[in-house]
Amino acid sequence: MSQAQTKAEIQPKSIDEMIEIVIADYAKFPEAQTYAIYAEDVYFKDPVYEFRGLKQYQKMIGFITKWFANLNLALHTIEEVETSQSNPTEGVTTIKTEWTMSWNSPMPWKPRISVDGWSELGINHQGQIISHVDYWHCTKWDVVKQHIPFLSNS
Repeated sequence: MSQAQTKAEIQPKSIDEMIEIVIADYAKFPEAQTYAIYAEDVYFKDPVYEFRGLKQYQKMIGFITKWFANLNLALHTIEEVETSQSNPTEGVTTIKTEWTMSWNSPMPWKPRISVDGWSELGINHQGQIISHVDYWHCTKWDVVKQHIPFLSNS
């Protein structure tokens, strides 16, 4: 089966189908993600990374898989939001997810790290995710402090 066939077979026909795929991907994250729902030039941004391209997106997930032990991505809410709220691009639908991601850091003492945040996924008319922007309810410094025991309480 070619990649084009896979994309055609997996492509959601509605926002509700896309939401079901995203829910399933969150449940098994970072394993076995449905990359066929992403555009080849998908834009990704979070407080640490910013890039464009599906191959780079897959590399980032691979990095997470290798270095983040006991990873858990808990999905709290998922909904379609008004385009004007988060993505002013005409013809793009936005799905917003609220989540908590936690993992054990690869530091020798294996601290448990937890980040609460939300994602905004831009969906084009072809049913592909063209943008994935993550936001955190904390600062990068808050995440760094979780890695260092004597800073955690400050």
